Amino acid sequence: MYICIVKLEQAIQTKKFKSQIEKSGINILYTAWWIKTNTNTVLKSSSLTHEQYNVLRILNGKHPEKMCVKDIAGRLIEKNSNVPRIIDRLLIKKFINREQGTIDGRQSMISLTENGIDTLIRATKDLNGLQKAIFSLTEEEAETLNNLLEKMRLTEE
Repeated sequence: MYICIVKLEQAIQTKKFKSQIEKSGINILYTAWWIKTNTNTVLKSSSLTHEQYNVLRILNGKHPEKMCVKDIAGRLIEKNSNVPRIIDRLLIKKFINREQGTIDGRQSMISLTENGIDTLIRATKDLNGLQKAIFSLTEEEAETLNNLLEKMRLTEE
């Protein structure tokens, strides 16, 4: 686990911010990097990247139904991810199956394998442990944070 320096000023070695809004933006980026770094470390033990984990979670949400690659891509957290490459890697690991679509033969239909489900369960358990270890927020504080982050994205199109 990567230890984060609690104060942003110490972490990036500056106290110069134009405003609290600028500082909060930098703080969000730094915190996101810190969470992603710790998440990647935990997921490595399950042979997953965070993008692969996200795809497995998406597929699990529709399981036992199959999903086309386009629908998976539309639900990803990181919209610029290369979904076909992620799918190829998950196929090699035997975490998913790929079939030709019955309605549109050009579509690839993706589903979880039992191995994929087992890996997802194990990785989720590990990530839940990580969250308990590094998120020092109460449920009420987490709800407030969620509301503030969603307020920031009100302009998102």
